[in-house]
Amino acid sequence: MLKSFLLFTAVVLLVTAAASAPARPPQDASANVKSGAKLSPEAHARAKKLYELDCALCHGSSGDGKTDLAKDMQLTLIDWTDPKALSGMSDQALFDAIRKGKGKMPPEDEGRAKNDDIHYLVNYIRKFAQDRPATTVAPAAQPAAAPPTETAPATPPVTPSPSR
Repeated sequence: MLKSFLLFTAVVLLVTAAASAPARPPQDASANVKSGAKLSPEAHARAKKLYELDCALCHGSSGDGKTDLAKDMQLTLIDWTDPKALSGMSDQALFDAIRKGKGKMPPEDEGRAKNDDIHYLVNYIRKFAQDRPATTVAPAAQPAAAPPTETAPATPPVTPSPSR
């Protein structure tokens, strides 16, 4: 009887301890999406569609932030085509701005985009600067060289011939 009581007590304590332990949040698969990771064609297509539906209206289809709506709302948006624009922002900061919103930018609802979709979108946005064609700096304007001037051949002075 004592053994049964001890076994029962041990089981009850185990169940109680397991129930009272803080639940660990499930592993977020989006943690596996790395910055700069090459998107699969499907992930790229999902990110592009999400961008076109929810972002391009203000940020522009090219990501330059120069849209009529942005002007009308008096917004100065980051030019994502400039490699320097996002260089100081972490992927997590971009993720948080998209998920939670920032300033006049509304948050992206979880019903419209899962965390993976937001991570794909961050990579998609970063590609705007990577896909930008390299610009070459034109050399400083040099004054145009004067065209060569033709010099007339020297003609000897005409002297009157002696009369005969």
